[in-house]
Formats: sequence, structure tokens, C-alpha cells
Amino acid sequence: MEAASIPEQQPEPEARTPRRSAGNYIWDNILPVLLAVALLYFLAHDFDRTFDDLKTGLSNGTIWALIALGYTLVYGIIELINFAHGEVFMIGSFVSVSLWQLLGLTDTTAAVTGILCIIAVLPAAMLACGSLNVMIERVAYRPLRNAPKLAPLITAIGMSFILQNVGLLWRPTPDSAPDLIRSQVDYFQVFNTGIEHSDVFAVVVTVPMLVALLWFVGRTKYGKAMRATAQDMDAARLMGIDVDRTISLTFLLGGMLAGAAGVIYALYNGTIQFNQGFTAGLIAFTAAVMGGIGNLKGAVVGGLIIGVIQAISDDYAQPVWTNAIVFAILIMVMVFRPQGLFGEETREG
Repeated sequence: MEAASIPEQQPEPEARTPRRSAGNYIWDNILPVLLAVALLYFLAHDFDRTFDDLKTGLSNGTIWALIALGYTLVYGIIELINFAHGEVFMIGSFVSVSLWQLLGLTDTTAAVTGILCIIAVLPAAMLACGSLNVMIERVAYRPLRNAPKLAPLITAIGMSFILQNVGLLWRPTPDSAPDLIRSQVDYFQVFNTGIEHSDVFAVVVTVPMLVALLWFVGRTKYGKAMRATAQDMDAARLMGIDVDRTISLTFLLGGMLAGAAGVIYALYNGTIQFNQGFTAGLIAFTAAVMGGIGNLKGAVVGGLIIGVIQAISDDYAQPVWTNAIVFAILIMVMVFRPQGLFGEETREG
């Protein structure tokens, strides 16, 4: 008896991906398109004025980028908005100014001495803020890791108010930072726009830190552990990764970046106050959401974009409207592109 023949199974035709029209592509990217069009309009209207705003916005944006990286690091690994992060940034400014005052530095301090003191104080402020952030995670967040997400969120808000009141007791009134970098002096000019010491200082300090962080997360063993923990915490434990230590490392890095941002902010603006972290934290969080929460490169680009928007708004509109415009942009992000410009990078629930 002949064996029954089995018909050869034909491979199913691959489903074709529907082609996206130009209209759909523009709609999906409506936010960057609108921002680009607005920038081109202002450049065409008054090139020199807008270019000066662009320069100011980019140097300011580097500060927001450093703070936003702290938000996106923590959210990417444990999906928590660390609302106390803005106050950690404020503590960084307070630590740096206190150390400079302790050393007796003033606006008339020699440039070489000022630079050496900045080099000494910067890592001290970074270490102080990193240690503070690790302590916050250990005391306030780790015991609530398996609790409903509302509990650590409320705790984060509580830690924010606690640190803000610490700042209020430390320096109840606005205080000035010594102008160690001669911030208002021009290095050179580009298109009739003066590039000041403060602009160069912000970029020179920030860019190496951003590059170092991207290298650390992408290339080192500890960075791979961070990415593995962010992707699947339980699987990371099974592979021998110390999840608690990895999360503490993430908070340490985020706090150190906030501390560096606090030092740059103090020298760039020349004034510090106990509530500076609240507004800075909200702006940096907006930058992180705009770039794509959990995405490091997105946080950097989001910070730069927010800085440019603020500078143009301060110049062309009244400064009182700037924060309203920034948060209106945040609403537009959530409506048109909730995943951010570069997309979210968070672990799946």
C-alpha cells in the first residue's frame, strides 16, 4: 500500500508593510517640523538677534540636558519619576558656592586660581550630590520597590519638599556666586554675536560628561548591567547581576550629573536660591519627555531644544510667558508624539 503523500506546505506570502504617505510622515513628526519652521522664521525675521538667542539657548540647554539625563536614567531602569532630582541639582549649587566662599574666592580672584578651584570643587559637588541621590534611593525608594507605583511617586514628591526646606534653612535668601570665569567677557564673535566665557564654559564642561556617560552605558560592564536591569529586572537577577547595586549606581550617576549642572548653573547665572531646583526640575523633565523618556540621546537633544525655546521666548515675548510656552510644548509632545522625538527606552511591564 502506497504511503499517503503529504502535500508540501507552501510558505505564506510575507505581509507587505503599508507604504506611508508624506502626509502621515509629517503628521507623525509634526512637533519637530513645527519647531524647525518656527526657528527658520525667526532667523529670516532677524538673523543676528535670533542667532544670539540660539547661542544662549544651546549653552543654557546643556544644563537642562545634564539634569534631564538624571531623570531619564532613573525612569529607564525602575520607571520612577524622581521628583527630588531638581533639589539634588540645587544642593550641587549650594555645595559649590559654600566651598568657594570657604576658600575666600571673590569676583577679583585671579583667573588661574579660580580655574583651579573650579576643578577642585566640581568633583566634590558631584560626589556630594551622587551620594545624596544614593541615600535617597536607599532610604525612600528601595523599601517601596514592590509597592504600587503611586507610593514611591508620593515619596519622591515628599523628598523634594524635604530637600527644598533644607535649602531654605541653608540659604533663606538668594545668594550670589563668585564670577570665577568672567562670564560676561567675550572670547570671540560669530555673525556679530559675542561668544562669552560662560557659553564656552558650559559647553566645555558638559560635552565630555555627556560623551563619557554614553560610553559608560554603552561599552562598560556596569553599563551593560544597567541596560539589562532596565530591560528585565528578573532576568538580570538570574544572570547574576546585583540589581540593587546596579540601581544604586544609576542613582549615583544621575546625582553626579545633577551636581555638575548645579556648579555650571551657579557660575553661568551668578545667583542661586533654594527654590531653583523646582523650576529646573520641571524644565529638565519636560526635556526628558520631549526626547523620549529613558533615551539618553533624546534627553540631551530635548534639553538643547528647550534651552533654545526659552531663549527665543525671553527675547521675542515677555519672559513671564516662557514657562507657559515650555509646558505648552510639553502638552504638544504628549498629544502628537507621546513616545518623544527619539522614542521611549523603558523595560516592558
